[in-house]
Amino acid sequence: MKLSCCAYSYRQLFKDGQMALESFLETCAALGFDGVELTQYYFAEETPGYLNHIKRQAFRLGLDVSGAALGGDFGTADEAERDKLVAHVCDWLGKAARLGAPCLRVFGRNQPDGVERETAVGWIRDAIARCAEAAERHGVVLALENHHGLTVDAAGTLQLYEPFLSNPWVGLNLDCGNFTGDIYEQFARCASYTVNVHAKATFRQSDARELVDYRKVVRIMRDAGFDGYMAIEYEEPEPPLTGVDRFAAYLRGCIVDA
Repeated sequence: MKLSCCAYSYRQLFKDGQMALESFLETCAALGFDGVELTQYYFAEETPGYLNHIKRQAFRLGLDVSGAALGGDFGTADEAERDKLVAHVCDWLGKAARLGAPCLRVFGRNQPDGVERETAVGWIRDAIARCAEAAERHGVVLALENHHGLTVDAAGTLQLYEPFLSNPWVGLNLDCGNFTGDIYEQFARCASYTVNVHAKATFRQSDARELVDYRKVVRIMRDAGFDGYMAIEYEEPEPPLTGVDRFAAYLRGCIVDA
């Protein structure tokens, strides 16, 4: 199992203009990460030349591009918006391939007010199916994240994923901070279909957040045959310039002695 870092971990620094993708790569190399996850929001440009530049910079620094990530909501009731997002995802599957990213994170997300659950599930499954054709064409796995809404628990996440169980170009991006309740049982249910892991330090439990036990997580993932990337998605109060390094040290220990 290898350790990566999501650009999203430094979102405030990107927002404030204190960090760009180039300095993010340098930071991750200095912290000893194996790879980086490149979030679409933080690209200064999306031109082929700039994508090639970022890919070369990562290579020069000894970093794999472990994945790329998009936002969006396939569960919107606006058909035109769904079509627009599908086109955006398909476009970014090509850009992910150019970057050398093996997977692209996407969201399923919401059941709009006044819409039956099965209707929203059908919309999302249809959108994923359309994107999966582009995923195969570009050789980049579409990674559906458990991210609130219809994917708030393992049951909902797997309901969306069920039609793609035999499709090698669709998998799960297991976010360890987005489930609640018995998170480890839910991780185990998703583990066999997981192509990428997002490591958050804590998860929601009632009105508080509790620490995730990553020794348990590592054992669950290994038992399922997962030996890919665990990408830090840092969201804690401590500033990321110190907090990411501290969390990475803990995760490295978990990977070694779980």
